[in-house]
Amino acid sequence: MNKDELKLVLDKHEKWLTGDGGERADLSGANLSGANLHDEDLRWAILIDTDLTGADMSFAILTGAILN
Repeated sequence: MNKDELKLVLDKHEKWLTGDGGERADLSGANLSGANLHDEDLRWAILIDTDLTGADMSFAILTGAILN
């Protein structure tokens, strides 16, 4: 997944979280190795089989995220 695609998914997820439309982030199977997810709100995101190798997850919010 490239940076633009990831940004679109995260923008839609933010809207979903605030009840302003959008949609829940489903990043299942995505290659996010090396991605900058610093300070991202990933509450309730679906991250099944997502490659997060080397991703910056510092201060990311993962409450309720599905990680298995």
